[in-house]
Amino acid sequence: MQMKVIMKYLKPFAGAILVSLLILFGQAIGELSLPNLMSDIVKTGIQNGGIEQEAPEALPSDGFALMTLFMDEKDKETFQESYQLIEGGSAQAEAYKDEFPDSRNADLYVLDETDPERLSALESIFSKASYSFVTFMKEMGGQQGDAATVGTESGFEDVDMNQLYALLPQLQFLPKEAFAESMEVAEAAEPMLYSQIGILFTKLFYQDLGADMDAIQNRYIMTKGAQMLAIALAVSIASVAVAYFSSRVAAKVSGKMRRDVFAKVESFSNAEFDNFSTASLITRTTNDVQQIQQLITIGIRMLCYAPILATGGLIMAIDKSVSLAWTIAVAVIALLGIMLSILSIAMPKFKMLQSLTDRLNLVSRENLSGMMVIRAFGNESFEENRFNDANEEYTYTNRFVQRLMSLLMPAMMLVMNGVSILIIWFGSQQVADSALQIGDMMAYIQYVMQIIMAFLMISMMFIFLPRASVSAIRIGEVLDTDLSITDPKEAQVNSKNEGVITFNNVSYHYPKASENVLSGISFTARPGETTAIIGSTGSGKSTLINLIPRFYDVTDGAIEIDGIDIRKMTQAELRRNIGYVPQKGMLFSGDIASNISYGKDDASMDDIMKAIEVAQAQNFVAEMEEGIETAIAQGGGNVSGGQKQRLAIARALVKKAPIYIFDDSFSALDFKTDAALRSALDDYTDNATVLIVAQRISTIMDAEQIIVLDKGKIVGIGTHDALMKNCETYQEIAKSQLSEEELA
Repeated sequence: MQMKVIMKYLKPFAGAILVSLLILFGQAIGELSLPNLMSDIVKTGIQNGGIEQEAPEALPSDGFALMTLFMDEKDKETFQESYQLIEGGSAQAEAYKDEFPDSRNADLYVLDETDPERLSALESIFSKASYSFVTFMKEMGGQQGDAATVGTESGFEDVDMNQLYALLPQLQFLPKEAFAESMEVAEAAEPMLYSQIGILFTKLFYQDLGADMDAIQNRYIMTKGAQMLAIALAVSIASVAVAYFSSRVAAKVSGKMRRDVFAKVESFSNAEFDNFSTASLITRTTNDVQQIQQLITIGIRMLCYAPILATGGLIMAIDKSVSLAWTIAVAVIALLGIMLSILSIAMPKFKMLQSLTDRLNLVSRENLSGMMVIRAFGNESFEENRFNDANEEYTYTNRFVQRLMSLLMPAMMLVMNGVSILIIWFGSQQVADSALQIGDMMAYIQYVMQIIMAFLMISMMFIFLPRASVSAIRIGEVLDTDLSITDPKEAQVNSKNEGVITFNNVSYHYPKASENVLSGISFTARPGETTAIIGSTGSGKSTLINLIPRFYDVTDGAIEIDGIDIRKMTQAELRRNIGYVPQKGMLFSGDIASNISYGKDDASMDDIMKAIEVAQAQNFVAEMEEGIETAIAQGGGNVSGGQKQRLAIARALVKKAPIYIFDDSFSALDFKTDAALRSALDDYTDNATVLIVAQRISTIMDAEQIIVLDKGKIVGIGTHDALMKNCETYQEIAKSQLSEEELA
């Protein structure tokens, strides 16, 4: 389910992800080409003096004759067809005087072949001929008891080409069979060996023609170096581009995810809120989304890049040396063993971390919210211990995971260095046997390092993946929660807006409860009248009130407004016609004006001031330095309970709704303010339906209809006088609060 949630949010960004993948592919190609270029610099630039091609671009006529002696007829024909004779002193010879100064007055053979396949064959022919010549001269020197004119292992740079050319007349008189044995040896030799001899003979011919070998070498090294710098720069730009795209995608996904989670939570009814703690919802909206954001940011850059780099590195490494491929297998097996061992231990701990984060947030939130109660009862030490328990468990688990994951990097480095030693040990033997060149061995090491780095990237992903996986599940739980209260497909519109509320045999029980909280509730609240609800604590007063704006939905029966079942109206339409004051007056950060106009954005200043006046808040608002522009702290922390209640009442009144609900909203007011407020309300809500939940008899004595609840059932309904005569429950409540004189 976790990947389903993430993929759903990534789908709109498929284009950006595809572009990132293409850039990553280009970056991988650049990364993989760098070891090859380094190998070229070592092999061709340093060892071969910058000579890239085994078949020389030009060689003197004597050298041409010398080489063709050691070729069979077919190879000789191919070789002769591939070179053009340039006579010394001719106009054509002038074109080569800068590159080959000593060729000005001597005959010159110039390569005239561009086809790659024929050129490759020509290089092989020339190198084998060079090797045949060296072998022949070595045998000849051994037979004569003298030192060889040239050797197969050293001495090439010091050879005097004139000495070799002096042997040409003698060699030309020898029968072809004299060279057969040396040609067979060359044919059976390792390609790398006769290739090196071919390069070195090409160098000798260039030197004989007066070519500046230092310039050739420097030019080659500088060219390859410039290519490496350009590729490194391109790789850096690609890395920055991918970081930009991945960060942008991750930020947008997390932003949308947070919005969706918040919007989903806003659509929750109280029944859904009962399944999630506030601390958990905050953690899911912040920390859990952040975990997914980190996964996407790093995932696009690493999870997609690592397989490309590993696959490319594997192909390139095997291309360099098949015989050393077993070292890659050793490295991969060791890496997988380390990763699986560590992650099998870490995974359960990762899953615990988010739950522990919830618990830590819960304890912190309760401590901050209930600080006054904690201090009043002197339980600071108890709460500190409670927080320490949650904090220490989170710290221990997090520390355990971090320590475990910290072993990953040293283990990876150990494998990396160990494999490097293996490659150098066995690779050097192959270099000694002329089966591998030093540059290729160095490139092979680099490719193996890239493969290991790819696995290191994947292992880094496993640090984020488990926590992000848990976070995705938790976010999915919120997003996939089925809403118990939804709008009907074909909503009815209340055109009357009179505010007549009718309860028809309403019953309700909480989702996980077996017994009803309310049973058989039936009454009608009419416009221009005040309907009061009173009862003992736990009798269901607030639950009954909360059914009207559909904070809960009735289990049985129906609630109608102006003859329309509220379940057939949209929630927005229903609540737009209700001015609601909750039991706990909640204010939002801002100022007094913004809080009062919260339910009606287009409220005029006169409307706001009138609502403040009716709510009996004008005196304390006027005393504030900035009046209605006075800042309100979060939760209304800078105003008293009574002031908070009066501002909450003003907020409901400014809506000028046909229905007003006051859920025990006068409890924090003194009797004088309570009486003044009720008197002002009578005039302001003259044509509206008013429902009041109250604990004090004095607040509701003048109500046209009083409903008495006991254990979720109506035990009395009528005016104060009528209930004093025929409702025992009401009489008990009244006599417990007021004297006989006050009740008379």
